[in-house]
Amino acid sequence: MPELRRDPVVGRWVIVDTERVRRPQDFREARPQRRGGPCLLCGGHEVETPPAILTVGGDAADGWRVRVVPNKFPSLRVEGDLERRGHGLYDLMNGVGAHELIVESPKHDDVLASLPLQVVEDVIGAWRERIRDLKRDPRFRAAVVVKTHGLDRGPMHEHPHSQLLATPIPPQRLNDELHHARAYHDYRERCLFCDIMHQETEEQSRLVLETDHLMAFAPFAARFPFETWILPRRHLGAFENADPIEHADLAKALRGVLRRMRTLLGDPPYSVLLHTAPFADADSPFFHWHVEVIPRLAATAGFEWESGLHTNPVPPEDAARFLRDAPE
Repeated sequence: MPELRRDPVVGRWVIVDTERVRRPQDFREARPQRRGGPCLLCGGHEVETPPAILTVGGDAADGWRVRVVPNKFPSLRVEGDLERRGHGLYDLMNGVGAHELIVESPKHDDVLASLPLQVVEDVIGAWRERIRDLKRDPRFRAAVVVKTHGLDRGPMHEHPHSQLLATPIPPQRLNDELHHARAYHDYRERCLFCDIMHQETEEQSRLVLETDHLMAFAPFAARFPFETWILPRRHLGAFENADPIEHADLAKALRGVLRRMRTLLGDPPYSVLLHTAPFADADSPFFHWHVEVIPRLAATAGFEWESGLHTNPVPPEDAARFLRDAPE
């Protein structure tokens, strides 16, 4: 019989279809053909982007490994004042924020899963340094990092990169997590995320991989097939305040998860999302930074869009076992 599972982090219910379980080979479909480079993010095209904010591994002439540039077409603009104001019962403000691209390689056809571990550490280090810098701006209250791979959006989007957005308001998904995590902490005087990790460590059935400082697992109420979360063992609200060794372990865990997915599912499209506490809550006793890796294996059905009730055809226990057993 199908199960309804509740996600304790946001209070969302998910249908886990235990009757028509799909296997990894069911998702190894033909992917859209890459258009190929070069593009403006490729090495040798540095003059086609705004000037770099951060470069790792040398300048253009010396051969950089990671490069951070302002988005040429930003969702929010860094110039200007917020000017919070009302319009009758409505609230609005200027679209002020920072929108940056973390270019993960000068080579167009590289993918994060196959980059050397040191370069993945450089990418994560760039996330950290840019968040640390942007949080000094009093206009910004939160930051989010999003990476997509394999979605057919044109040559520049094929180039390996992630996006960082600093915003004057916490994103809604982060607000939802904060609300439920705070309520859990107020009632039990414990961190919800720490309790989730303790249970996943004890049960082992949804565990994908472990390092000295982090663990990756399929969440109990996973929305999507092979959805995987990565959490640090040490309680910490803000990603940017983690120790260098924790960031190095995140590189190892993230690369390991992506390599397993690539082997098992045939280089699937995916999203990576970094969830970190709002700047004012960096020392929060109830929030815990984490990373979500979500393969984009099937289009969301109309029922799911309209109802908000996701249906997952791969039980998280099966997904974790497949990933755990897959070679990197």
